[in-house]
Amino acid sequence: MPIRIRLTLWYTFLLGAILVTFSILLYWVLGYSLHSQINGNLQDRAQQVGAGIVAQAVIRQSGNVVGIEVPELNVFSSPAIFIQVIQADGTLVTSTDNLGKQRFPADQEMLQANRDGHSLFKTITIDKTPIRIYSAPIRLGPRVVGAVQVGQSLKEVEDTLQQVFFFLIGGTLAGLILAGLVGAFLAWTTLRPIERINQAAMQIVSAQDLKQRLPISNTNDEIDRLIVTINDMLERLDNFFQAQVRLSADVSHELRTPLTVIRGNVDLLRRGATNDPNELNEALSIIDGELDRMSRIVADLLLLSQADAGLSLRMQPVELDTIILDVYRQARVTANGVNIQLGHEDQAVVQGDADRLKQLLLNLVTNALKHTPPGGYVTLSLFREPEWIRITVADTGRGIAPTALPHIFERFYRAEDNNQKGTGLGLSIAQWIAQAHGGQITVTSEVGKGSIFTLWLPRSAADRTESRPMKLSQA
Repeated sequence: MPIRIRLTLWYTFLLGAILVTFSILLYWVLGYSLHSQINGNLQDRAQQVGAGIVAQAVIRQSGNVVGIEVPELNVFSSPAIFIQVIQADGTLVTSTDNLGKQRFPADQEMLQANRDGHSLFKTITIDKTPIRIYSAPIRLGPRVVGAVQVGQSLKEVEDTLQQVFFFLIGGTLAGLILAGLVGAFLAWTTLRPIERINQAAMQIVSAQDLKQRLPISNTNDEIDRLIVTINDMLERLDNFFQAQVRLSADVSHELRTPLTVIRGNVDLLRRGATNDPNELNEALSIIDGELDRMSRIVADLLLLSQADAGLSLRMQPVELDTIILDVYRQARVTANGVNIQLGHEDQAVVQGDADRLKQLLLNLVTNALKHTPPGGYVTLSLFREPEWIRITVADTGRGIAPTALPHIFERFYRAEDNNQKGTGLGLSIAQWIAQAHGGQITVTSEVGKGSIFTLWLPRSAADRTESRPMKLSQA
């Protein structure tokens, strides 16, 4: 069932429940008020008649029979009020003229209540007309000698309640019909942007064009915010899709070169290079180097794929000064004339994966060595700050162009003027490892003077020891 129909039904049902409840309460309150008003009028008139009878009546007693001679009752009556006086045994004494030949029927319950000295309300029917009667006892000292009965027709009250009843029913039905129409219109108007979103999304899916965006109405309501969220999601999906396309192209390109080199050397060997030991060793060395390069590319891609899939790290307390010393020792072996040195030296402990952190620092140092000419310097420093551990890898190389700086952590990115060999994945892996540890890598660079890569890691709660300098002899 469409949402707009459900909203209309719920809106109509809720309004109908409110109207029905209101109508029932209104009908009941009105009926109670009218009946209470009639009861009050009858009770007041009975008190007036009773007081007049006590003041003017003549009571005659013959043996055990008590007779009552009452004054004229018509002075107490009105066209809507009927009065009659009876003796204790129910015998009629007198009545108002508007009763004519009618009389209130003798009711044993009322008589017994009057004999006991109690007043009583009761509704009876005379000629299909409901009459409300109030019967009050007439006392002669402690003795009840009769009763005064005052009645009023309820026909006007019943007619009024009936009219109100039909009015409420008609009003409720009209209100429900109007509510259904208005609710359907409002639901259609409110959900029309969602229908537009659905149509636009279907067009995007059918055209397979993630660059399209949903139109924004600038109403700043929930629908508008939903459209903004969907557009952001489409942008991220488009970026991810484009990244996958670029990744596939870059992988194909990166693997094509070593495969071409390997194929060429294999062909060379087939043409007789195996007979020359020098050419054979050279060809095998080239093939071995290209195979190592392909292995590194595949390993790096596998690691990044695992990172995208949510690779979990083995987190434990790690002494960063020890890792830096290991990185320093390994970097000196492959320095190729670049001076590796230690700068500021602190002791620090973080919660992390020791192997991944070592890989991160090796990637940063390797990247610095590739872009630093022989005789230059690469400096590793460790700083312990109140909330963060800061590790810097500074080099005196040629620096990074401002246009390339925002892209250096992208996969397979290499600057146009970069003649160095590499896969373009090392910095991407380093940034992922830093982010997986709750940190990040920042870069500052100046062309011709060098670059500084700064690793920020949150300080571990276990890092409570005093700082001490690292000893170069430990390397």
